[in-house]
Amino acid sequence: MLSSGVRPPVFFTAVRSLCVGACGREDAATERPLQRRTGGVRDFQEIPHTGSSGWINLLRFWKDGRFSLLHKHMESTFRRLGPIYREYLGSQSSVNIMLPMDIGEVFRSEGLHPRRMTLQPWATHRETRRHSKGVFLKNGTEWRADRLLLNREVMVTSAVRRFLPLLDDVAQDFCRSLRYRVETEGVGETGQRSMTLDPSPDLFRFALEASCHVLYGERIGLFSSSPSEEAERFIWAVERMLATTPPLLYLPPRLLLALRAPLWTQHATAWDHIFSHAEARIQRGYQRLQTAVGGASDGRFLGVLGQLMEAGQLSSELIKANITELMAGGVDTTAVPLQFALFEMARNPEVQERVRAQVLSSWQQASGSPQKALQGAPLLKGTIKETLRLYPVGITVQRYPVRDIVLQNYHVPAGTLVQVCLYPLGRSPEVFERPERFEPSRWSLDAASGGGFRSLAFGFGSRQCVGRRIAENEMQLLLMHILRNFRLTVSSTEELNTKYTLILQPESPPRITFTTRSL
Repeated sequence: MLSSGVRPPVFFTAVRSLCVGACGREDAATERPLQRRTGGVRDFQEIPHTGSSGWINLLRFWKDGRFSLLHKHMESTFRRLGPIYREYLGSQSSVNIMLPMDIGEVFRSEGLHPRRMTLQPWATHRETRRHSKGVFLKNGTEWRADRLLLNREVMVTSAVRRFLPLLDDVAQDFCRSLRYRVETEGVGETGQRSMTLDPSPDLFRFALEASCHVLYGERIGLFSSSPSEEAERFIWAVERMLATTPPLLYLPPRLLLALRAPLWTQHATAWDHIFSHAEARIQRGYQRLQTAVGGASDGRFLGVLGQLMEAGQLSSELIKANITELMAGGVDTTAVPLQFALFEMARNPEVQERVRAQVLSSWQQASGSPQKALQGAPLLKGTIKETLRLYPVGITVQRYPVRDIVLQNYHVPAGTLVQVCLYPLGRSPEVFERPERFEPSRWSLDAASGGGFRSLAFGFGSRQCVGRRIAENEMQLLLMHILRNFRLTVSSTEELNTKYTLILQPESPPRITFTTRSL
């Protein structure tokens, strides 16, 4: 992956030139407390900040390699400046918060068409390639119309019932494949064979296989002994796209194009490959639908793509745009949290045994129904929530309030970009009791206590992640079958070092020992 410490010379020089005439030192607000008025709501300008020159701040981020540690930067800045601060980076400015009371106020003012920060490199790619934009990049009434149609196929309960068996098939196949590998290549007695490995390549293949099965209604055979080069290239393209997004976020799109910087070329090329992969899959989906009897599915589930095509309410271009976004957003964002979840289960054996006991009991009573099995094992859902508390995939949720609000007794005007910082939130002792502990059962207690705005890894409200139900069930089902098949251990229980690309991930994937257990 591309290191965020790499600075293409042309790019770096161009950014430096934007700073000519700006103040030559960091704003005094970072050196001494602001003089604040007594009484009443404080002015927006009084919110503590990290420096008033966005371009100087951006240069520092590049120079210090801070993009890859943005989550740690946020955590330390909150410790230094308090529970609210402003940040200027290049052409972007934001107000950053982390406490549930402030988060609730932001979401109560998000309006009918919630808006988050546009990932401008993604939008610029769509515009230059003349691709339609999916719901992730849209806003306003156009976003809402498309989102309501997508919700029917991926979010509502009836949709989940349709695709849950497909996810379960892939999860069971994954575990059969891994079990065979451990039994044939591992060490130890029969029935308790062990093998230590880095599971991340297998988890990426699982996530892609599961996504394709749900979105396109077809398996692509990634658990064979020789996975396809096409799939490997797709995973590489998604990783490259994610790695090159953060450094490009804070520059005006015209500058990106004018510079023709190597970083931008890599980013655009990665997206081109993602679109090419999706286009090929979508074309096969259209062909399958056309060859079905009478051009219809006769009640069979042909994947989200088939459902959208049969409904006929989205144009083929919009279907392509949204399916491509779901594909691009559905691999790393499930494979990486699964790495963290397996690691935490392995280094917390008491937790692992509690979750396993519930899983085994529920599986026995479910008679092969994945839906019933998950319903009877709420600790699986708690495990995912606890994993995403400590290791949120995306480290912020953003909104632009539609009205003026007050946060921490500071006035925040309507239209200001406000970022909820999830990594500091999840690790704050002000919000979570003993936040360093991995404890899935805390979420059942949380529901009973009515503690809101603390689990936001998938966002909130009508603009929450459109692939949420696919991802949640995909991860729970895989953990369920892994716990049925294996006991997990690790040689070291030390904390994992993490890095940020556009998602949070381990600096080095954890190696985990899988030991077979009797079924």
